Amino acid sequence: MITFVEGTIVERQPTRAVIECGGIGYDITIPLSTFDRLPDEGQTARVLTRLIIREDAHLLFGFASHEERALFDLLLEVSRVGPKLAVAVLSGLQVNQIRQAIAFQDAAMLATVSGLGKKTAERIVVELKDKIDQRITSTTGKPVSGAAGGAMLDESVAALVALGYSRPEAQQAVSDILKAPDKPRTTEDVVRAVLSMAAVT
Repeated sequence: MITFVEGTIVERQPTRAVIECGGIGYDITIPLSTFDRLPDEGQTARVLTRLIIREDAHLLFGFASHEERALFDLLLEVSRVGPKLAVAVLSGLQVNQIRQAIAFQDAAMLATVSGLGKKTAERIVVELKDKIDQRITSTTGKPVSGAAGGAMLDESVAALVALGYSRPEAQQAVSDILKAPDKPRTTEDVVRAVLSMAAVT
């Protein structure tokens, strides 16, 4: 069992990170909430991990906090929810929003996650409502400002494409969000604002 990886960030994208540790590069799938909390490439980071072993692949998933990883583990207990969908849930909503949606049986909130249908959202609520810890805590992203705005745009577009948007749709949606007077300050906030708008329309 690989419980964490600590080393130099070689590559950092909204859906994955490559961390070099002891001369080995670990390709780690991450949720958007973890991406915003990682330091820049070339810096050192410790990422909590879960190794999923399949017949055709060994998949490593990474998280910035114990709470994210615990919620990932809990989601995997739901029938028909695999690791990629669990990561999509963590990317589409904040940890406290997910826990609150389950605790208060708000399947509609969960269904706003791209790729998560109404029936699956209802199944998550039914199967986890008696397991979820109702103490709600929050996570925050790393503020982005000034010259980093261009990087935030590119990162947000990449994250939305990974969640199923076409690149032109993602670019237009992110551009509209960033033009708002109270524009979001992190990539995570931008993507969630786009997903929220899509759920309303």
